[in-house]
Amino acid sequence: MGAGISTTIFEDLNGAMLLFEGSETYLMIMSKKKNLPLIENVEITGVAAEGKALTRVNDCVVFVPYCVPGDIVNLQITKKKHNFMEGRVESFVKYSDKRTEPVCRHFGNCGGCKWQILPYEEQLRYKHQQITDNLVRIGKVELPEISPILGSKKIYNYRNKLEFTFSDQRWVSWEDIHAAGGIDNVERGHGLGFHITNCFDKVLDITECHLMPDINNRIRNFVREYAIGHELSFFNLKQQTGFLRTMIIRSNEQGEIMLIMVFAEENRDEREALLEAVHREFREISSLLYVINGKANDTINDLDVHVFYGKDHIMEQMEDLQFKVGPKSFYQTNTAQAYELYKVAREAACLTGNELVFDLYTGTGTIANFVARHAKQVIGIEYVPEAIEDAKVNSQINHINNTLFYSGDMKDILNRNFIVEHGRPDVIITDPPRAGMHEDVINTILFAQPKRIVYVSCNPATQARDLSLLDQAYKITQVQPVDMFPHTQHVENVVTLEIRKV
Repeated sequence: MGAGISTTIFEDLNGAMLLFEGSETYLMIMSKKKNLPLIENVEITGVAAEGKALTRVNDCVVFVPYCVPGDIVNLQITKKKHNFMEGRVESFVKYSDKRTEPVCRHFGNCGGCKWQILPYEEQLRYKHQQITDNLVRIGKVELPEISPILGSKKIYNYRNKLEFTFSDQRWVSWEDIHAAGGIDNVERGHGLGFHITNCFDKVLDITECHLMPDINNRIRNFVREYAIGHELSFFNLKQQTGFLRTMIIRSNEQGEIMLIMVFAEENRDEREALLEAVHREFREISSLLYVINGKANDTINDLDVHVFYGKDHIMEQMEDLQFKVGPKSFYQTNTAQAYELYKVAREAACLTGNELVFDLYTGTGTIANFVARHAKQVIGIEYVPEAIEDAKVNSQINHINNTLFYSGDMKDILNRNFIVEHGRPDVIITDPPRAGMHEDVINTILFAQPKRIVYVSCNPATQARDLSLLDQAYKITQVQPVDMFPHTQHVENVVTLEIRKV
């Protein structure tokens, strides 16, 4: 697929219009009340959230997908709000010198890897700017010089986990319509792939994904072909019916593969026949598991996982540490870059061996165990009970005896009584979810008065908000961005805070 975007419009029922823009489909109800303008010769000037580009028209910010800074476009406005607009490219006048060709054939359809058309060094520059903008505009705190972002050594095939969804009606792209000679000639068929952005019931059929080694493509494509050939029913996401629901592939640096097949209903004969076929075809799968999920959502954390063949886990290694990763375990999806991230956090903690460390949102205890040999004691807290059990196992298999782990809601576990019982921590390492920390947790941290806080975040905006609340007692001494997810807008950031001297 070339870098350009062509637009074709088909009329649908009830006066609606289907716009097939490049590779992305928009269903738009054309309103006579809103004559939104076409603006010519607009230069794209920056990169914004959600992987979109941006420009300004009459001092109003306009967000545009699938562009890069330097592109000059004719811009059709599609949405107009009080303080921003959204648009789509009607045509390109001139392509940016910064633009590069996407590697994946699904670029523009798939919601991931939206920055493939931006060279990696430019991606890093904009991610660094994203960190700076959030800390300055939202945090409004005094900052040291922000360290250069640590880029990922691998920019493709870096993930260790992917999840795919079955659908009995795959999402139809412009390429499909063009190849069929019109929308009426398109065969919907079955799909196995990723959800279309913001559309829970639409699944793009994926034949290749470059985020994981090629084993993900071979397994997924084999399962699809087997299922279609044996007339197994794919899931209907609206009606919640069908046999095949989702599949999850995990791998490690040593080449172990875990496949978790999730079925929406039990059919023993069909299930065992499929799993046996997969086992025969892919001997490298060391952990072949399955789940029966008849719920209204796709999560498997509250369901039993059954072993069809092999082990119920794979192992990850970091330095001389081993980490057990089960089907429900959280483990950073970029293994190599996770090591770099954890090294940054450990160095920022400045441990001498005498410190009490609290590791908040510890997950399976990866950071807790990673720093334990440099501390007197590490206490990890996590919401998910199964993750805490994994954390304890990870301490045991690595012969680490100075960790304690607690499960429960962070704001309920980490309170003043917990501090009184276990002592005031010298260092707190916190790695919260995208929503950041609850205000009660921040207040307890302020009460605990650790000498140092190491705040690891996957969302610079909520991190900046939390830092502004900590600013009354803590000063930021170091900011280190780390890129975990090349070709996406996501970025991790490690901020070190020191208690202010009275």
